Amino acid sequence: MLGSLLLTACSAPTESSADGEGGDEFAQHEVTVENCGEEVTFQAPAKRMFVNDSNIISIAVAAGAAKNIGAISRLDDKKILESVYGDEVRELDLVSPDYPSLETVLAADPDVMFAGYGYGFSDEKNLTPASLEEHGIDSYQLSEACRSGEGSARGTMDPWDAVETDLRNIAEIAGDTGRANDVIADIDARRAMLAKTPAAGEKPTAFLFDSGSDSVFTSGSFGAPQAILEAAGARNATEDIKDTWTSVNWEKIAASAPDVFVFVDYPPETLEQKVAALRANPATRDLPAVRENRFINLPYALWCSGPLNIDAAEIVRKGLESYGLVPDSDIEPQFPMSDLDVDGNDWAK
Repeated sequence: MLGSLLLTACSAPTESSADGEGGDEFAQHEVTVENCGEEVTFQAPAKRMFVNDSNIISIAVAAGAAKNIGAISRLDDKKILESVYGDEVRELDLVSPDYPSLETVLAADPDVMFAGYGYGFSDEKNLTPASLEEHGIDSYQLSEACRSGEGSARGTMDPWDAVETDLRNIAEIAGDTGRANDVIADIDARRAMLAKTPAAGEKPTAFLFDSGSDSVFTSGSFGAPQAILEAAGARNATEDIKDTWTSVNWEKIAASAPDVFVFVDYPPETLEQKVAALRANPATRDLPAVRENRFINLPYALWCSGPLNIDAAEIVRKGLESYGLVPDSDIEPQFPMSDLDVDGNDWAK
């Protein structure tokens, strides 16, 4: 557990309030959290957060911050999040189905934006913490996407620590840490149960296929899939890459000889297109996992950093068991397979 090392409440409360109403309910105070290696100060509770991307929205809601969100964007996994969080997600104001522009964010008049590089923040689009600061808007960056060094590589901490860090920090910014503590305790308990499951004599290798054409987009040692696959009892085929989400060539897939392929389900590339690409490419078409249809397909929000990563780990574990790649266990996924709303999981029928 990360605890108070990551959170430090600062000066005494002020008398400010939301739009002059609400009295003490909206009384704010300064809170300082560590984000991407820096101490960042916010006025808490935040009043009009702008949150981008399904997994990041799930973090904010799981942290008890739904009431603090003024606008959201890119909610591709709406059904998934509604099945878990119900009206807390249904009632959020979706202002853009895609990654937002700076103008879209400014129009929502937020006090804080919660996003990340590769998750909405973009130097090319001039939507960055620095550009938002010019407009008096604070930023909190997804910990999984924190940049490591001067290049484009991302990831600075263990993926499970990244999830817990964001849940704690967003809860602190929202002004109520109780729910986040409960969510973290649940994740830790379920991880402990997975850790007790019988292990295979040799861990099966799983390759995470996000999307592909000339190269394949996948995830390295700092991405949430690393944590998910390890917890499920598998080895990430690209664990040697010190990055979160990155591209590799087709020969890298063949050399890893994966026992199973796990897919990220999201538009515009369908599962059928990804499988067809595997069957067509000379480097992968003869791999046993391809010929024997050893596939597990989960929605984007379960693979990207967030509280639903533990659900992904439980589901992947059952998929591995169904293919005989790990011993049977008593693990039963808490997330109903019928609510996944994706194709390609014939093993679960």
